Amino acid sequence: MRFHDLGAAVRALACAAALCAFAPAALARLTLMHGFVDYTSALLWVQAEQDGPIAVTWRGRDGAERRITAEPRAADDRTVTIRLTDLVPGTEVPYSVAGDGERRDGVVRTQALWRKAAEAPPITIAFGSCFYLADPVYGDPTFGGGAYTVFDAIATKRPDVMVWMGDNLYFERVDELDTGAMAARYRRQRSFAPLQALLTATSHVAIWDDHDYGPNDADMSYGLKGQSLALFQRYWANPSYGLPEAPGVFGRVRIGDVDLFLLDDRWYRTANRMQDGPDKTMFGATQLTWLRNALVYSHAPVKIVVNGSQLWNRATGSSIEGWSRYAHEQAAFAQWLTAQRIEGVLFVTGDRHWGELLRIQRPGAYPLYELTTSPLAARAFEPGAAERSNPDVVPDTIFTRRQFGLIRVTGPGDDRHIALELYDESGNLVWRHEVAAKDLRYPRRTAR
Repeated sequence: MRFHDLGAAVRALACAAALCAFAPAALARLTLMHGFVDYTSALLWVQAEQDGPIAVTWRGRDGAERRITAEPRAADDRTVTIRLTDLVPGTEVPYSVAGDGERRDGVVRTQALWRKAAEAPPITIAFGSCFYLADPVYGDPTFGGGAYTVFDAIATKRPDVMVWMGDNLYFERVDELDTGAMAARYRRQRSFAPLQALLTATSHVAIWDDHDYGPNDADMSYGLKGQSLALFQRYWANPSYGLPEAPGVFGRVRIGDVDLFLLDDRWYRTANRMQDGPDKTMFGATQLTWLRNALVYSHAPVKIVVNGSQLWNRATGSSIEGWSRYAHEQAAFAQWLTAQRIEGVLFVTGDRHWGELLRIQRPGAYPLYELTTSPLAARAFEPGAAERSNPDVVPDTIFTRRQFGLIRVTGPGDDRHIALELYDESGNLVWRHEVAAKDLRYPRRTAR
């Protein structure tokens, strides 16, 4: 059976038996999501069911009403991204969206702006990966799917931003060479009822991994990656995507005095099984040049590098997609990081279908921490013996249930403290590990 109308396809799938428990009595005609929110502006993503104007209203800093009207197009899956402007930093800004026979009201929270260290507010960032929504017809039982209470659990924590680290949806095998089916998969997932509260509870930014880029373990050779990138940009409202000369989903996101460096581990990725050497790459030369410059440029005391697959796990086997399979590139970056004396760097990754905290000791330098959290709503996997006995794992941090992570940054701006936390699908704290930003620095050199 082939659907020519994406909305009909989504409604038919949503009513399938496997999803009936989650379908509301009447599906909302407008789906909203808060994209990146800065100090004085916010990106609001809207998807409609039918053609027609969408009007968004809010009040600027002078109290006067602002209004933007947009015309969603069928060619764009009837999605629009609207920038709310002239907002006041550190405030809650009400807005209203009207269109498609419906009105929706909401509130965005702008970032606080401060200049004195004592005024630095606490910052909370949520992280998650691997959201599998079971397809009753074409689904892959390998990935399971369920425990959708995790999304309300994240919303309840009221993070300042939610970072989606890839496998944010899973293209099925029937989708991988059919852009219409890929678009329908996006619409179905975005309109999923248990997700709706989270979409407007905080702002959202995202990167991809293999399953929302293309086929399983996909690399630079995937022929529809251009169309996949267009879909990703259509459904996510990041502040930027790649560079003019380098397409992709990588970019920098500023949340107060925390810089997030979002990486793209698919667009430039050499095949996993390619023989290792100088030409084998996970990120590509241009993206790595950008990352190095962005890290040097950053003045943030906390710099969080985010990637879909693991970066520093030394216990991974040949079937795993971590950076260890690109040992030449990985070693070169590690050496550069030490030589350049970049401070305040943490890493957060997904993909593995379990959670853990790695601590990689480095002679003469602070340890590299890597928080891995996965899955949000897919089947959790059991780590093998090598993973369980990995000396780099912080004791008692391996967790094999559905989950999400939080990083909390607190304290005055000149003495920030970082709490790395893991939560189960109900929002219960599993473990917490604290580190001071000053402990992510190099020993000070003494003058001779």
